[in-house]
Amino acid sequence: MIGAMFQRLIRRRDSAPDPDTWRSVAAGFPFLDHLDPAGMDRLRTLCGRFLARKQISGAAGFVPDEAARLAIAIQACLPILHLDLGAYDGFVEIVVYPARFLVPREQVDDAGVVHESIDALSGEAIDGGPVVLSWEDTSAEGLETGMSVVIHEFVHKLDLLDGLADGIPPLPRARRKHWRAVLEGSYQWFVAELDELESLIPDTVDPESPAADRWYRQLPLDPYAATDHAEFFAVAAETFFLEPGVLADAMPEFYRELALFFRQDPLIAAGTS
Repeated sequence: MIGAMFQRLIRRRDSAPDPDTWRSVAAGFPFLDHLDPAGMDRLRTLCGRFLARKQISGAAGFVPDEAARLAIAIQACLPILHLDLGAYDGFVEIVVYPARFLVPREQVDDAGVVHESIDALSGEAIDGGPVVLSWEDTSAEGLETGMSVVIHEFVHKLDLLDGLADGIPPLPRARRKHWRAVLEGSYQWFVAELDELESLIPDTVDPESPAADRWYRQLPLDPYAATDHAEFFAVAAETFFLEPGVLADAMPEFYRELALFFRQDPLIAAGTS
């Protein structure tokens, strides 16, 4: 009874975003240009449903206004435009910091020694918990070329639907086997490309410094994609939506797998394929 009442309340709260706010915020995301009018209408409706179901909370003094909430919703809903909003049912809260936030880490090495560190993050998807974001890296003004921390973290949520952060979202068994093979081949190719590129960086250049960016920009994906299969999936998904031609040229097989999974092809929709 309570569940049914809650669902009725949710349905009553569902509403498309304010038209003026929608036009203003959506105009800041050129990666939406591949959507036709029907696709934009679908995205707008989906964003309204998403915002009715999620609690977007500010932290460290940040107060999300309607435009900030909508900017997050647009990027979160784009990957599930032709999937199901139920994919995000496993959590409610989205926490937004004004800038990168600090997270303490502990790692045990092979010798059993515990190493403690503090990482400055732009986003984090907690298994069974909230998505945490940095507004500085989430707003249209803060997006770097080919990167969206919101898409990245929400793709992690899709990856986690089967309980594992392994770069393999829930798929039918036959598709899953093929995805795994393409994922592994693409990941290994990228790691080899990264290794070769890093061998070309002079010893006088710190690989962690901005001076090394001129080398890393030659890669089709951010080097963070080499961390593991889960990060490779999330980073590749960012590029799929923001710079589809780059991913399609470098890894056509994995691009096709992503197009099948997300049920959309930005290149075809944009008329560039």
